[in-house]
Amino acid sequence: MHKYIADLFGKSPFGSIVEHSIKVHECVELLWPLMEALVQEDFDQIKILHSRMARLEYEADLIKHEIRGFISQRSFLPVDRSDLVNFLEHQEKIADHAEDFAVILTLRKTVLNEELHDYFFEYLQQVFQATGLLLTAAVEFKNLAETSFGGAEGRSILKLVEGLNQEEWKADKLSRKVSRKVFELEGRESTLNILFYEKMIIKLGDIANQSENAGDYLRVMIEKG
Repeated sequence: MHKYIADLFGKSPFGSIVEHSIKVHECVELLWPLMEALVQEDFDQIKILHSRMARLEYEADLIKHEIRGFISQRSFLPVDRSDLVNFLEHQEKIADHAEDFAVILTLRKTVLNEELHDYFFEYLQQVFQATGLLLTAAVEFKNLAETSFGGAEGRSILKLVEGLNQEEWKADKLSRKVSRKVFELEGRESTLNILFYEKMIIKLGDIANQSENAGDYLRVMIEKG
């Protein structure tokens, strides 16, 4: 759509969408200190960080509802309304899964086997690669949507989304690597601990998956634009 959106549609929702993206990313960033607290067996700190996470997730939810209320009142949008809503929903699920991860750590005072420490931090770092690319793509999408769709800017975001898909694939590979290491502990770790570790792995994978899903909706909106 080679038109200036500000002239056609008045106030743009895309600044708030970036605000939502940043808030969601703040939730994800808390995963690192949560993991550090688990390694240090600082269960009081885990509770503090969970409270902070819950607050951030709530703030992200408020922004999402504000955006949805705004776009429902607009007669015209530069993108398909349902695609934009789906993008927001998948992005919100990233924050939901990050909070779920924090909740898992509060359920019991589980000691993370020392052999798993490096594996989990490597996996978490890869999840950050995916969510960080999504944030970059969302910021670029705002700039694109507030000027015009297509051209070099659009291709640049499509490249970011393609990179995001690659990072999610790497995260998926790492999840299997960590799971194999977890199950090597059978007989040396309690079944309950192994189940706990697997819950952590799955939830981190959910975050990477939702980053890819949100990115796919950015791609759809650009390709339709």
